[in-house]
Amino acid sequence: QVQLVESGGGMAQAGGSLKLSCAASGRTISTYAMGWFRQAPGKEREFVARISRSGYSTYYGDSVKGRLTISRDNAKNTVYLQMNSLKPEDTAVYYCAADTRDSYTSKEKEYDYWGQGTQVTVSS
Repeated sequence: QVQLVESGGGMAQAGGSLKLSCAASGRTISTYAMGWFRQAPGKEREFVARISRSGYSTYYGDSVKGRLTISRDNAKNTVYLQMNSLKPEDTAVYYCAADTRDSYTSKEKEYDYWGQGTQVTVSS
């Protein structure tokens, strides 16, 4: 199985940027589609983005389209989430997840492995 560790979270001002990383170990991530989810206090976990095994296909939640970009470097066994034009409503714990299936899904229950999360806080 694969272990996932997120990093890069922290504090930012509205309009600023952060780049999250998700480093994998145990197995190569090239065999997984990868996703990012987030959970704000008092809210359910929300789909943010997904990238196919090859990196050719990407998908985004409606609230982040045009501002967040998911990418992957299979040689480094790492997935990234570039976050631009940040808003206070982006404040959440961000989780990286791996899916053994390559077909698109935004449902968290269909992802097989999860990281522990990294906190992102955006101030106005």
